Amino acid sequence: MTGAERWLATLEIQQLAHRYAVYVDARDVDRLVELFVPDVKVGREQSGRAALRADFERQLRATGVSFLQVGNHVVDFDDESNATGVVYCRGEIQEGGRDSSRWIVQLIQYHDRYERRGERWLFVRRRHLLVYGADLGQSPLGLPPADWPRRQTGWGTIPASLPSWRRFWGEAEEGG
Repeated sequence: MTGAERWLATLEIQQLAHRYAVYVDARDVDRLVELFVPDVKVGREQSGRAALRADFERQLRATGVSFLQVGNHVVDFDDESNATGVVYCRGEIQEGGRDSSRWIVQLIQYHDRYERRGERWLFVRRRHLLVYGADLGQSPLGLPPADWPRRQTGWGTIPASLPSWRRFWGEAEEGG
């Protein structure tokens, strides 16, 4: 792999982690599972994107709002089609589902395996390792609307205004 090919592959792989965070937060499970190889292993006895989708559905319904912020991301190549990586992520999460008022912050480290399939880099495996989780202090849940840019504090419009979020929770689309 040339230096330019390695640089481009690194950027493509880093985009996987960023897209993962965006799709989790938007509850866009269809796009989320497409980031993984089609024969992804799910637990010890299942495999495939359908099984992964069901697992993500189960996990994401147990939390409410989430915001994942991707930080450091190191990629090491085994060869032209296989790589590993370590990704740091800070999460702010409504723990306990949509009716919970508990808001926590987590520091997460993901240990990833990637594989190039055709022209795309995909996740083979993602291990979620928790560094810590703690109550944030003041929960943003229940704050009055921010009405940004007029007021800088309060609750905003994301994620509730996202079409994928509304579909995930079975809510009517805005304007429809």
